[in-house]
Amino acid sequence: MTNVEKKSAAAREPSAQVAPEAPAASAMPAGAPASVSAEALAHGGGAWADFRRRVGGNRGAMIALGVLSLLVVVALIGPFITPADPNAQNLRAVLLDPFSPGHVLGTDQLGRDILSRLIVGTRVSLLAIALALAVAMAIGVPLGFLSGFLSGRFDQVVMRLNDAAMSFPPLLLAIALVGVLGPSLRNAMFAVGILMAPRFLRLVRGVVLGLKEETFVEASRSIGTPTWMVILRHILPNTLSPLTVAIAVTAGYAMLSEAGLSFLGLGVQPPDASWGSMIREGFLYFGRSPWLGIFPGVLIALTVFTFVTLGDGLRDALGREERTES
Repeated sequence: MTNVEKKSAAAREPSAQVAPEAPAASAMPAGAPASVSAEALAHGGGAWADFRRRVGGNRGAMIALGVLSLLVVVALIGPFITPADPNAQNLRAVLLDPFSPGHVLGTDQLGRDILSRLIVGTRVSLLAIALALAVAMAIGVPLGFLSGFLSGRFDQVVMRLNDAAMSFPPLLLAIALVGVLGPSLRNAMFAVGILMAPRFLRLVRGVVLGLKEETFVEASRSIGTPTWMVILRHILPNTLSPLTVAIAVTAGYAMLSEAGLSFLGLGVQPPDASWGSMIREGFLYFGRSPWLGIFPGVLIALTVFTFVTLGDGLRDALGREERTES
């Protein structure tokens, strides 16, 4: 090969090296959808849609959601489908066995139909959970958001108070609050809601602290986006997924708390029925008629297990989402 040919071959080598870079330049349009997806994720819509898709693929979570939907329907139409008046007493039909004529699950110590009281108690128990969660979120979510977003001295004061509240034994504090306010379902669930508020406060604070350091939040601030728009478009939507998980998990704790307080006579008052109060009544006659406490106990265990299963499914979906995003 002559020197002229070698020089011409060397002159052609840079162009051969540049050629593979052409597909990288042509790959720019393919990156556009990824940037759009990232933008949707930053605005909360993409993350929420992906979260719902993953939950829908979890069979256990969907079964739990179906069971809870059935309980909600029973709670809504319960008074219209009871086979008898749940508070009607019949002293001639006391402590009847299950599958007795006219009483599928038998009667209690006052001759009241157990099935009817279980159906009506579904509404009371679910209402107690909703009341406790509403109180807990009304206190914990705003304080947690402000504590995480503002930080500084306000955050320190709020977290010290939160740590002090979590240091008390929950059940003893609930009994003390109900003792001061008076025994009733509303007061009992108000006390339970106050005890659950620190959990939501810590959760929301941690999420907000993490979101403040995200690049999409910093980029939004750098271009002059108002603070209220950053909160509405970036921070609040991204707190929905972990908050949904916390609600599902905490609902089971709220039901157990209501059952415990009602068992002690501090929750639902006679003649109203809840599953917890029915266990208290059945405990007195457990040797004679054990089904009085077994039926409501099974329903409480099933409902708590359903809430826990749903919470685990939501947590798994959220965990996979976080690992994918990272």
